[in-house]
Amino acid sequence: MIELQAFTENDFETLMSWIKTEEELIQFAGPIFTFPLTRDQLTDYINSTSKKPLKVILSATKETIGHCELNYENEIKRLSRILIGPKEMRGQNIGELVVRKMAEILFEDPSTKEVDLNVFEWNTPAQKCYKRVGFEFTEIGGKSMLVNGKTWTTLNMILRRD
Repeated sequence: MIELQAFTENDFETLMSWIKTEEELIQFAGPIFTFPLTRDQLTDYINSTSKKPLKVILSATKETIGHCELNYENEIKRLSRILIGPKEMRGQNIGELVVRKMAEILFEDPSTKEVDLNVFEWNTPAQKCYKRVGFEFTEIGGKSMLVNGKTWTTLNMILRRD
């Protein structure tokens, strides 16, 4: 149903078209970008050696419908920046397929014992998606940031190989 392929310069405009507000950008990417998202920021992003940005392709139509990132910055490999772009494609469990495929890729390395991700505490649809895949909340303290006068706090979730 979906495929994950390398995110390239040819995909910049599509990703930028999905992010219309600062809140959407922060929900998608946390603090790594500034609004509005620009080609220069995305060029730096795809040149990172610790991040592997991917686009989500709908297999039947070859349409790009999302974005995700495999992150190798920390000891624990991380799923990051997961977005189903077109609003009409959300709520169809595509995000769950993306998360499963991302985890499968990371677990191909036999030394990978667990992968994690961060999610905003108010984002219950995403939390439910991650739980369906098998992620569990950890005790790792979340980071908070102020977004338009509201405090957004992240929660950490982990998926163990076993």
